[in-house]
Amino acid sequence: MSQPNVSRFLEQLLDGVEVEWRSLGDVCDFKNGFAFKSSLFKEEGLPIIRITNVDGRNVCLSDVKYFNPADYTSGNPLNYSIVKGDVLIAMSGATTGKIGYYDADQTAYLNQRVGKFEPRKDILNNRYLYHFLLTKSSFLYVLAGGGAQPNLSSNNLKEKLLIPIPCPDNPKKSLEIQAEIVRILDAFTAMTAELTAELTAELNLRQQQYNHYRDQLLSFDEDEVEWKMLGEIAEYSNKRVSYEVLDKSNYVGVNNLLQNRAGKTDSDHVPTEGNSTGYSYNDILIGNIRPYLKKIWHADRDGGTNGDVLVVHLTDSAVIPRYLYQVLADDNFFEYNMQHAKGAKMPRGSKPRILEYLVPVPSKEEQARIVSILDKFDTLTNSITEGLPREIELRQQQYEYYRDLLLSFPKPDAQKVA
Repeated sequence: MSQPNVSRFLEQLLDGVEVEWRSLGDVCDFKNGFAFKSSLFKEEGLPIIRITNVDGRNVCLSDVKYFNPADYTSGNPLNYSIVKGDVLIAMSGATTGKIGYYDADQTAYLNQRVGKFEPRKDILNNRYLYHFLLTKSSFLYVLAGGGAQPNLSSNNLKEKLLIPIPCPDNPKKSLEIQAEIVRILDAFTAMTAELTAELTAELNLRQQQYNHYRDQLLSFDEDEVEWKMLGEIAEYSNKRVSYEVLDKSNYVGVNNLLQNRAGKTDSDHVPTEGNSTGYSYNDILIGNIRPYLKKIWHADRDGGTNGDVLVVHLTDSAVIPRYLYQVLADDNFFEYNMQHAKGAKMPRGSKPRILEYLVPVPSKEEQARIVSILDKFDTLTNSITEGLPREIELRQQQYEYYRDLLLSFPKPDAQKVA
């Protein structure tokens, strides 16, 4: 479906009818959650939905807590129930402004700082409201005050969030128009979910194949190849670089190294003074906090980093840099690193023991063959710009494109900045 076709469809659907933007409080009631006590959380019982369960699209139940109504002698938590089809919003914390659609069959109960929308059924389609709210994440975050401690007010929400109501003078036709928009967007949602499931299954299969080939290709008998300690073929960088040559693309902190060998993103923090540890093209950067996160990047540029990231600089010309990267990106290395790490809550790898890690060194021809095979799987499974992960991201973008197009009613002056 192309953009002009969708635009024409929307024009035909509206057929010249008026679209009125009304405040949330005019068309929808709103309910805040109950103040459950964390000291009374249970491992079983009735489920509590907290702000951390609202993920911006759905309500995730993987980390849900439970309660026993008998534990509460004042107030009645059972008055704060939600059922399948309810639309929720996180009112504070890291997920402020995120929307969640509750799709489970089991009744659950709202914790404080989670709100539930209760649309007036004669005016507003609940699922229409849900799709519309997904377009307002930026506005909701600004409405919450932004910053380090955003906090949404239900009164602010009801007064300042405006919702487009087509054909307001004919509620029956209005709900029919809303229902048709919902039907189309739900069809895109279902298609996106189906395609994403297929791509995810394919990705999981490729990852299993990748792990299988990695195990096979990097497994050598003790006398089959020469084994050298990492410290015999490489060293930690002693290079220093000034903050003046660093920017968000070449400064690498542990926070912008991605988990599971997925490379790095641009940094949101760049030093504004002093010197940093320098790295060079072909160096290998390893996140040294919580080694089990498997943060590693093969540098494709020069730049700088800090003490939480190890810079491994190859010194032996008999070893291909990309081969050494593949050896250090292997699960065996990260498991070894964790075995010798220190600290319980925030384990840190042992720099001396890392240099003792044994690296198999076959011929350069064999190294090149191994690299060529593993790099193909690496691109397919881990790249954020290529392969299956990119396809999954594009499916979500496709839904968002059509959603925004179908809900692109002329905005009132009050929300033109939203």
